Amino acid sequence: MFASLRQFNYRLWFAGALVANIGTWMQRIGQDWLVLTELSDDSGIAVGIVTGLQFVPSVLLTPYAGVLADRLDKRKLLIVTQGAMGALAAALGLLVLLGHAELWHVYIFALLLGIASAFDVPARQTFVSELVPTGGLPNAVALNSASFNAARMIGPAVAGLLIAAFGPGWVFLINAVSFAATIAAMLAMRTRDLRKVPRTPRAKGQLRAGIAYVRHRSDIIMIMAVVFVVGGFGLNFQLTSAVMARVEFGKDAGEYGILGSILAVGSLAGALMAARRKRPRVRVVIVAALGFAVSATLLALAPTYELFALACIPVGFTSLTMLTSANAAIQISIDPAFRGRVMSLYVVVLFAGNPIGSPLVGWIADAWGPRWSIGIGAIAALLVAAAAAIWARKYWHIEVRYRMRERPHLLLTNAEERAALEAARVEIAGQQSVDRSHAA
Repeated sequence: MFASLRQFNYRLWFAGALVANIGTWMQRIGQDWLVLTELSDDSGIAVGIVTGLQFVPSVLLTPYAGVLADRLDKRKLLIVTQGAMGALAAALGLLVLLGHAELWHVYIFALLLGIASAFDVPARQTFVSELVPTGGLPNAVALNSASFNAARMIGPAVAGLLIAAFGPGWVFLINAVSFAATIAAMLAMRTRDLRKVPRTPRAKGQLRAGIAYVRHRSDIIMIMAVVFVVGGFGLNFQLTSAVMARVEFGKDAGEYGILGSILAVGSLAGALMAARRKRPRVRVVIVAALGFAVSATLLALAPTYELFALACIPVGFTSLTMLTSANAAIQISIDPAFRGRVMSLYVVVLFAGNPIGSPLVGWIADAWGPRWSIGIGAIAALLVAAAAAIWARKYWHIEVRYRMRERPHLLLTNAEERAALEAARVEIAGQQSVDRSHAA
């Protein structure tokens, strides 16, 4: 489960990312609470707009950032992007502490943060391939998610307490300082131990080549379709938890922060389970999306704050299982020379639903009530997972079998896998026949 931590450079990366992720989650909570309670009249739409603005640059700029990630030294690129995000957090924190912050200021900072993040994410997603051997990539990707969600357990709760005691301004400043941990970790790495990944020389048409590569991979397209729908309409936890805590249950910042931490308990469990999986597959993504639809339905129906908090655990588990499996399944199956571009397209698809989904979910929260803001995500996840399963069964000839006396009990295989299993059985039977003849 923790195999990648044997690598010195990965240990540095993991520790630095953990600190920075705690700060990032603190800022997310602080930003949403600032907008919801101080800069608007409990407006779910305003929170949705802020969330959407952070993701618009990812949709527009990340493909070009993926080209840069394939061309440039990822470590140096990450030092620049992490420094930029730290500077933006510090500026917003000072603006809030000085009492000059207005809603449009937060909109601008959300947009600028999204621009910096657009160039950060493809390099961060693919840099892990330089820190561990190729066979350890699924484990490292899953541990990255574990770090992110361990921070998610700590950051929201700490942010809620700090906001209640001192206001959101200090939360932004603490996040600014946390980026120094990632920068320090990358500066301390043993560069001689970094795995050599082929860099793509500068040339015309590199982005088109990445798109063409994805277009001919039906497995990647299916993963992206599932992630797009679930990400856009179901993974709006910042917004849905805020309006549920504030409007539905009448809670304060502390209780809102706790919801994020409880959600992270399930997410961390999902990430650690994924770390044990040697080869993530498309079927895991589809099954996890179906599980998310069921758990999100239970979340929307939870009658009390306590039951709502408890229902956050399976939601976190299924959503993280889906995302981690999708990320690792794509990374281990693609040509390393295309990794930056393909992962940038994956990130675009993951984030592209948010500029549409977040304001829509915010409007649904205002018009139909907070519970429907979660319910719409459950319905969307159910529909896309069912469509993906039907398509896979028809075109990939997926066969589903339940075996009472064997593990795993539920077995999903495609035609290629069934042929390989039959060949293995024939080989074993032949070997047993030879052994019996020798014994005779």
